Amino acid sequence: MSSTEDALQQLIDVIAKLRSPDGGCPWDLAQTQETLIPYVIEEAYEVVDAIRSGNQDAIAEELGDLLLQVVLQSQVASDEGKFTLKEVAQGITEKLIRRHPHVFGDVEVQNAEEVHQNWEKIKAAEKGETLEAAQLLSRKLSRYGRTLPPLMAGMKISQKAADAGFEWDNVEGVWAKFEEELAELKEALATEDKAHQEAELGDLLFTIINVARWHDLDPTAALQGTNQRFIQRLQKMEVFADRPLTDYTIEELENFWQQAKAQIAAQK
Repeated sequence: MSSTEDALQQLIDVIAKLRSPDGGCPWDLAQTQETLIPYVIEEAYEVVDAIRSGNQDAIAEELGDLLLQVVLQSQVASDEGKFTLKEVAQGITEKLIRRHPHVFGDVEVQNAEEVHQNWEKIKAAEKGETLEAAQLLSRKLSRYGRTLPPLMAGMKISQKAADAGFEWDNVEGVWAKFEEELAELKEALATEDKAHQEAELGDLLFTIINVARWHDLDPTAALQGTNQRFIQRLQKMEVFADRPLTDYTIEELENFWQQAKAQIAAQK
């Protein structure tokens, strides 16, 4: 049985061959750091889905797909003379050692909170910032907005802003804001350009996220659940149908939808 190092080297060699101008794969050769972005996001989400399923074989497979993206991105960068996989691995190893002085140095900590505090201090120093500057609310929120999926970022931004005092007195104030934003969206849809319409839609979505926060609900999980229920009902509808769904009237489709909804409910 090959070692972990052998297995990783084989993966590196395979990807290098796929990217080779001499007999490589046209698709892989055409990829850039930018074109691979959707695959990085997709594979990360598939890892999360596998972990939630508890299926260990699926987790291992999806982690492999995510690892592929790391190695492929590094190969693309190496081909362009930017950096190598070796630099990626060395960089994260050195960062972990630097940020864990209580493990690799002589710093003593009492609990996980002290670990976190040290991590933030070291991180700020690495970036040439003071801890105070790094902890500015705008810096934190900007990072969430850049790096997290929009729905998750909205919840994080909402939570941190509320912690800093940007908060309604009660949930009625949140609902009043929802009604205000809904009216503004309706007005924009009737009279404004697309950019303004999207801005008003964003405001309404952000208010819905605040409603979720006030009621201790996870908007990402909620939307994922709705997506899954929609797909489940659609699958049932396709079982009921004897021809493509596009051949049915909206009234017939609604009837199928209600049947599917009832059948799924009865199975719980």
